[in-house]
Amino acid sequence: MRNFAKRLIAYEAGGNKSSGIKTPAAFLVCEKLRPQLAMLAGNGGFHALLSRAFALANPEVPWLRTVHINADGSLEGLEELHTRLDRDELFDGGVVLVAQLLGLLLAFIGENLTLRLLREVWPRVPLDDLVFDNVERYEKTK
Repeated sequence: MRNFAKRLIAYEAGGNKSSGIKTPAAFLVCEKLRPQLAMLAGNGGFHALLSRAFALANPEVPWLRTVHINADGSLEGLEELHTRLDRDELFDGGVVLVAQLLGLLLAFIGENLTLRLLREVWPRVPLDDLVFDNVERYEKTK
């Protein structure tokens, strides 16, 4: 999951170099998922999912505690991260967060729907080689 999270974050970072955006690429990944997931589960559902991903990532990435999740799932407190953390810390912490969010998606909606959603949001990111480890952990066979 972390390898795929790295791929998405690198894709977002590459697409936003010239725009001068100060938002860490991992949070851009979360923001791009927000409309799709809010349509699927509502703003409250997305907020709950993202909050859980933050909670799961917190032991490994304690600086995430400085970011606030609004009721609609948007994020606050990102600007100050650039002054406190270097690029590698932001990237590594973002990988953990995005991997947790993707893992929760996989657990709640399954592999097929997760892949379909990811293809809708990132149609240019190759997903054909993506293999979710321990899928049986997330989906029960019938």
